[in-house]
Formats: sequence, C-alpha cells, structure tokens
Amino acid sequence: MPLGGRFALAELPYAIDALAPAMSAETLTFHHGKHLKTYVDNLNAAIASTPMEGMALEDVVMQSSGALLNNAGQVLNHNLFFSQLRSPRPDNPPTGRIAQLIDEQFGGFQDFQAQFDKAALTLFGSGWAWLSVSGCGTLAITQEPNASNPISRGLTPLLTADVWEHAYYIDHRNSRAEYLRALWTLIDWDVVNLRLD
Repeated sequence: MPLGGRFALAELPYAIDALAPAMSAETLTFHHGKHLKTYVDNLNAAIASTPMEGMALEDVVMQSSGALLNNAGQVLNHNLFFSQLRSPRPDNPPTGRIAQLIDEQFGGFQDFQAQFDKAALTLFGSGWAWLSVSGCGTLAITQEPNASNPISRGLTPLLTADVWEHAYYIDHRNSRAEYLRALWTLIDWDVVNLRLD
C-alpha cells in the first residue's frame, strides 16, 4: 500500500535466516533487501507527481505500461512471493480448501506439482510461474514473463515461483530445478488458502 503516496519496502514476515537451508539469509539479503528495494525505489520515482501516485499497487499494475509497469509488477510479484514462505518442512503438502481444489482439478498434488514445475522450468528467460484462480473457482497455472502478473488476465494469484536468476543463483547456481525442489518445502499453504478466500 502507498504510504503518503509512496510505496514502502514490505518487511519480511520471518527472520532473515528463517528459510535456511532451502533459501539462505544471503539470498534474502540480496533478493529482498537489494533487488526488491530497487524496484520499490524506481516505482516511487516513476509515480511521483503523476495521477497514479496514491493508487493501490494492483491498480498501478493494471493501468500502467513500460518501465512503470515493470517496476510496479515486480513490487507486487515479490510481495506475493515473499509473503507465501515459511520455515522449511521436508514434507509440505497443501492443506485446506486449496488441497481439495488441487485434487479435484489436477488429480492430486503430485500431478499439480509436475505441471507447475514444468511451467517454471520451461519459461524462457526471466519471469514467474503462477497458480491462480478465476472468478468461477477454476485454478490455472500460467507463465508470466518479466514483471507480468495474472491479475492482467482477470485471475487472482495464489502461489508463485520467481524464476529470475537472482531468486536462486546464490544458493543453487544455475539449477532452476533444484531451486524449485527447495521452494516447495517453504510454501505456507495457510497464506495460499487466505488468498483463495
């Protein structure tokens, strides 16, 4: 949310080392503290003294283009990404309503996970893989390049994997697959269910 017309760097809802070893404190220091901060600073500079200053972040994403969209989209995407994580759990299947919908629409968590991983692994270049829900309750897995977000498709984002290299290179070097295996241990399904509601 804008703070006096400006966006603030969202605080992590956990300690900087809480996600280790799946995601190191060093990765969070750079990914959150430097990459995301740069997007926030660039967004604030771009919207200053424009009609979009003071708008909700989602509205800026929906109504902007070019460099403004790139920075607003990255702020929104990263906020959703970081807030969906918790301390790693080796066995971390979905729970609640999202588990039921995944079973109904994908035939089970393993099938869903395979489809989601495929979307994340086959996205060329930088971007995001998403699980979203439509207004009629249908789940969808999408690939979004660069700073795109499923809200531009009329979907509500539930879960995301950041597949920009800065999200995983410190911990996993060039292995996007290894990063995804670690990411599944970090998903906070309670947050995903709140987004679904």
